[in-house]
Amino acid sequence: MARRTAASSYDERDVKVRPGRGSRPRSKLRPAHADATPGLVIAVDRGRYTCVLDDRTVTAMTARELGRKAVVVGDRVGLVGDVSGAPGSLARIVRVETRATVLRRTADDDDPVERVIVANADQLMIVTAVADPEPRPRLIDRALVAAFDAGIEPLLCLTKADLADPGPLLATYAPLQVPAVVTRLAPGAPEADADVGDVAGHLRDRVTVLVGHSGVGKSTLVNELVPGADRATGQVNVVTGRGRHTSTSAVALALPEGGWVIDTPGIRSFGLAHVDPDRLIHAFPDLAAETPACPRGCNHVDGAPECGLDAALAAGRVDPERLASYRRLLASRDRQAGD
Repeated sequence: MARRTAASSYDERDVKVRPGRGSRPRSKLRPAHADATPGLVIAVDRGRYTCVLDDRTVTAMTARELGRKAVVVGDRVGLVGDVSGAPGSLARIVRVETRATVLRRTADDDDPVERVIVANADQLMIVTAVADPEPRPRLIDRALVAAFDAGIEPLLCLTKADLADPGPLLATYAPLQVPAVVTRLAPGAPEADADVGDVAGHLRDRVTVLVGHSGVGKSTLVNELVPGADRATGQVNVVTGRGRHTSTSAVALALPEGGWVIDTPGIRSFGLAHVDPDRLIHAFPDLAAETPACPRGCNHVDGAPECGLDAALAAGRVDPERLASYRRLLASRDRQAGD
């Protein structure tokens, strides 16, 4: 046989294809998982997600394509795999449905990283004690800003009213027209018991997330609202006046009369680096109606040049206490709420 030397003499028999990684073209398409079973995430613990289906509880992990920290308590998700809920079974979360609301915070006002607390809540109950520990209005203000920014209705809950008069604190927030409930221990009642009848009425058929400092009584409220919840409770340190962290992660619990309550760990700061102050005015329609007269770029703070809110105040078109409260919230966005 004559030896082939010219390139033109080559044919497909001379081409060697080395099999191995990369020989198969990759596709960016991902399965649609149209048959995924819908569920609700009620707890997250070290990469495992507890999800509630129609009649059972399932443990799941997330699909790789979702990435880390893509799923939080309150998410509506789609699951595949073993969704039987049998002991030792493990399903896979392959889809996160569009969130109706997202409650976020940052570690501080200079931290660019947002931390999603919960998804799909429609009510934020800000829990604060009237005494033991002393109320911290700056944290309340910041939680209100986060609620207004997220489009979640706020609810103020004052606990331990048997220790001090809740009137002054209620008066502070009355101009903001935020609904409020008060709990107290009945005379001679065990320390862990509280009158939560009014609270339960506000939570019925809602998805409510509880936020507040450690020691204010969030877990005590949850234990009263959800029989058998058995959330750990703790005492306030007599030296520092601070509560001890008893809840270590968020958990959603079904209310007996309908709805969900989400208990969260106690916090000592509520960073608002993610909040655009320009959006806050839209939570106050009566004040927003006066801002078209403001110059471009007006931030509406006290002393802002030619602010339309000042003109409206002088003309008697806005409530001075409500405007002052709104500007207090604006100011809270620009300072850290520490202890």
